[in-house]
Amino acid sequence: MAVSTLLAARAKSHIEGVEQWPYSGVAEAMEVIPRTLIQNCGGNAVKILSDLRAKHAAGQHTWGVDGETGKLADMNTYGVWEPLAVKLQTIKTAIESACMLLRVDDIVSGTKKSSEV
Repeated sequence: MAVSTLLAARAKSHIEGVEQWPYSGVAEAMEVIPRTLIQNCGGNAVKILSDLRAKHAAGQHTWGVDGETGKLADMNTYGVWEPLAVKLQTIKTAIESACMLLRVDDIVSGTKKSSEV
């Protein structure tokens, strides 16, 4: 959620026009992880996600979703930390995968069917 909040803020304040769309898209995609966790725990995804977004916007970046109850919790009390190296590699891999899918889609859409020839 911290990455999502940062990207959304950057898209709104620093970048204008069409160039902000990738930032907004990635920010929205990053919110899928806590939303799915909340839904799997039976929590109210809209309310809890809004509360989590507000905490992260206020600078409380250690807050997350308790995977058992679906409620917000300070991850420092649970001893849960996310290493930067793991997060960076995960984001790089996800973006590379999306780019590869877009390239494959361009190739497939650019070929003619044998019945059209």
